[in-house]
Amino acid sequence: MEVSTVLAAQKYTASKPATGPAEGGSEPSQNAFAGFAKEFAATLRESEDVAMASMTGKADSHTLVQALAQTELAVETAVTVRDKVVEAYKEILNMPV
Repeated sequence: MEVSTVLAAQKYTASKPATGPAEGGSEPSQNAFAGFAKEFAATLRESEDVAMASMTGKADSHTLVQALAQTELAVETAVTVRDKVVEAYKEILNMPV
């Protein structure tokens, strides 16, 4: 069976748009990741605000401990997600082609 290079190029060109980004917005996974990143940044910002208020005497130590615990949980979650992404990327690189 002989494959013509022109035919192969035409088939590749026809299938390429199917692998491109979707028009009219991003994929749900991208929206989920963007939401996760925004929530993470908001948690860090809130923790910084509480820490500053605690240093100036405007917040009690209990509120500061709660904010730090939330920040610690957010950072641990972000690190876990990063580790899973790196692990998946390494698995993809090790796949035979």
